[in-house]
Amino acid sequence: MTDSMPALVNTEPETVSLEEVPVPEPGPEDVLIEVRAVGICGSDIHQWHGSHSWPVEYPCTLGHEFGGVVAELGEDVTSFDVGDRVVSETAAVIDEDSPMSRQGLYNLDPDRKGFGYGVDGAMAHYVTAPERCLHDIPDDLAFEYAALTEPCSVAYNAVCVNNDVNPGDDVLVIGPGPIGILCAAMASLSGGRVIVSGLPEDERRLEVAKEMGAAVTTTDDPVEYVEDLGDGLGVDAVVDSAGVSATLEVAMDAVRPDGTITKVGWGPEPMEYSMDPLVQKAATIEGSFSHNWPVWENVISMLSTGQLDLEPIVSHVAPLEEWESCFRKMDESEYIKAVLKPQESELE
Repeated sequence: MTDSMPALVNTEPETVSLEEVPVPEPGPEDVLIEVRAVGICGSDIHQWHGSHSWPVEYPCTLGHEFGGVVAELGEDVTSFDVGDRVVSETAAVIDEDSPMSRQGLYNLDPDRKGFGYGVDGAMAHYVTAPERCLHDIPDDLAFEYAALTEPCSVAYNAVCVNNDVNPGDDVLVIGPGPIGILCAAMASLSGGRVIVSGLPEDERRLEVAKEMGAAVTTTDDPVEYVEDLGDGLGVDAVVDSAGVSATLEVAMDAVRPDGTITKVGWGPEPMEYSMDPLVQKAATIEGSFSHNWPVWENVISMLSTGQLDLEPIVSHVAPLEEWESCFRKMDESEYIKAVLKPQESELE
C-alpha cells in the first residue's frame, strides 16, 4: 500500500478537484476500507456548486454512499477480518452517550457528523470508518449496487418506518430524483398504489420510476390527478422528495384528511404559504432524515435477494478520474445515478 492516494476533495465552496492526499490510518475502533464503489449523491453536487445548506469542514473528501473491502483493522476491532466485503453507514461521528444514540436513533444525534462533509468521505482509494458503522454484504452482491444501500435506506426510513405505507394505500411521491424513485419502489413493495409527480423535463426519470414500481407518473398538476382517485379526498400518503420548499404546499393540497406527509427532500427556501390546510385536515407532517442499523440490515436483505433491483437507476459506472463528467451529467439529469469505482483490488 502506498502512502498517498487520489481523492476528490471539496477544498472550499464551489471548489472540488482530484487531489493527492495521505492514505488515512485507522484508529483503534476503525477499519480501513479499500473503496470499490461510491455513489454520487445530490448532496455531493450541491457541495460542488456551493449551493448546500449544511456546514462543511473544509477541506473534505466527498462521498458517503460506498462499499469496499476491509484492508486493515484497528487494534480493538473484533467483528471484521481483512478481505471482508462491507458497506458503511454515514454517521461517522456520534456522541454514543446522547439521548438519541442511547435510543438507537444515533442518526438524529445533534452532534452527528457524516462522511463527505463532517469527515473525509469515500471518493478516494481508501476511507476509514468506525466498526459500528459497518455491515457485511454477500459475495454475489455487486459493489456498484451495494454502495447504494445508503440512498435505499433513506427511502426505506421515509416510506416504511416514518410514513408506514400499507397495502391499498394511494401514495403520491413528489420529485423523481434518485431518492424519489427509490421511495416509489419502497411504497410499491409495501403494497401502495404509487403516483410519481415530476416536471416535463423529468420524462426519463419518470420512465424509470415506472420500472421501479410506480403505477402512474404525471407531469401535470398532481392535485388535479388525485382529486379523481377513489372518493376524491386525496391520497393516503405523500412523500415529498423534491429539493424545494414549495412542494410542501402541493403535498398539503393532495393529502386526504387524517393522511400523512413525509418530507425527505431538503428545501432551504422559506415557505411563503399558510399551513392552515394541514390543520383543517388534521393531517400529519413529518421529516425523515438518514437511517439506522435495522434499516440497513433490511435493505441489504432486499438487495441480496433481488427483492429490490437497482439496475434501472444506475445509469453509468466510471473510474474516479471521470468524476466531473458524471457530476455534470447527473446535474443535467442525463444520468439518474452514477457510481464511481476508485480502483480494482487484489483483496477479493
